[in-house]
Amino acid sequence: MNEAVQHPTSSGTYRGDPAVLALAPWLGDAVEPADFPETRIRFRNDRAAASVGLADLDDTAWAAHFGRFAPLDGNLPAPLALKYHGHQFRVYNPQIGDGRGFLFAQLRDKADRLLDLGTKGSGTTLYSRAGDGRLTLKGAVREILATEMLEALGVNTSKTLSVIETGEKLWRNDEPSPTRSAVLVRLSHSHVRIGTFQRLLALEQADEMAQLVDYCLAQFPGPPPPDDAPARDEPAVRLMHQVVERMADLAASYMVAGFVHGVLNTDNMNVTGESFDYGPWRWLPQWDPGFTAAYFDHAGLYAFGRQPEALHWNCGQFAVALRLLAESAPLIAALERFGPLYMAAVARRWCWRLGVESRGLEEDTRLVSLCEAAMREGELQPDAFFFAHRGGRGAAEGELGEALADYTPRDSSHAYWSDATPQSMLIEEVEEIWAAIDKDDDWAPLHAKVAALRRMGEAHGPAPAPSGHLTSG
Repeated sequence: MNEAVQHPTSSGTYRGDPAVLALAPWLGDAVEPADFPETRIRFRNDRAAASVGLADLDDTAWAAHFGRFAPLDGNLPAPLALKYHGHQFRVYNPQIGDGRGFLFAQLRDKADRLLDLGTKGSGTTLYSRAGDGRLTLKGAVREILATEMLEALGVNTSKTLSVIETGEKLWRNDEPSPTRSAVLVRLSHSHVRIGTFQRLLALEQADEMAQLVDYCLAQFPGPPPPDDAPARDEPAVRLMHQVVERMADLAASYMVAGFVHGVLNTDNMNVTGESFDYGPWRWLPQWDPGFTAAYFDHAGLYAFGRQPEALHWNCGQFAVALRLLAESAPLIAALERFGPLYMAAVARRWCWRLGVESRGLEEDTRLVSLCEAAMREGELQPDAFFFAHRGGRGAAEGELGEALADYTPRDSSHAYWSDATPQSMLIEEVEEIWAAIDKDDDWAPLHAKVAALRRMGEAHGPAPAPSGHLTSG
């Protein structure tokens, strides 16, 4: 690890640690960012920046680093466009890689976790194919809203650190064009994907895969496999167990949040279990397992209720890739843990969001089933349901009421729980926020929504720690 470096424009401790350079010769290609006509700061997440010692960057330095991509001190000398393959809607595609983004920097947070600064819309790379390497401003605004809502609901998610409008006009088929352009920087716990391992399998690069396994175990430490797990001391098997734990918890967190990611391809699956890269996402208008987010998901492969299946399938592809280093049996044994881990994670996260203390897996699972039934039968929106029943309130009759009566409520003294209505993130709200920006360049509704979501997060209290990690930030 690099020694701490005091960034000249930050009063906090910034610690650059470009650990990825050890893998860079085969993991990515050095690229140059686009030269944008302008760099107009539209959103800076000082809360996230404070965790890595960058909150006190002035606007000039902020734009230089996150709009022009001047290197941070003691960090990557040039951005890296990462190489990976992946299954996209279950069709294998070897022609992916970072096509409109790159890894810009790595640094340590206050909990000593290695974090990445990655981009979206930063220009073309060797993997852009026919794309222009750009991001629409609307897409950037949507990512701000997705990450802020997810964080408030306890999901292990990347943070939108910066959005800078770049002064270009873009043409897109899925929104009115020409439309405004932006470059986004996310703060993420790794950009190593399942698809990163799939590429190494396709190329039969066993030595490189072994290096990547060691890197992941060292930089993203997790608990050991169960004592009775076969071949539990083999590095690839250890990593498989950790990834299964993380993905099961991620699937559970989506379900409890009522969130539909929309594109759960293996190139969108981070081995740290952190959710990232938001495109056609939606929150449920009502509890409907068949609800889809992507207009192009005609078969409903990534529908709300099929998300656990999708992440389990992706873990299976990870196991296939790791066969380059390990035997099948111990990898399958790890994969078989997904179901029980998922059910336990749903129960744990459900009680947290509902504001009640756990009564054990059996009773908590029954409570989850009763809540789901109530939402289905009443065609209820999940945010409204959880708000109305916070701490066991609002369910005086029937089986649900009887079940909730046995639960001990958690602290619900925050003023948020006395609001007339809860926060939500339905598509109509998103479109209203964007319309204010698009028509009047009015950013007040966006900033007000971010503040409201952070207040909701405070009301919920500390989020459940993500599974599959030795420490959590």
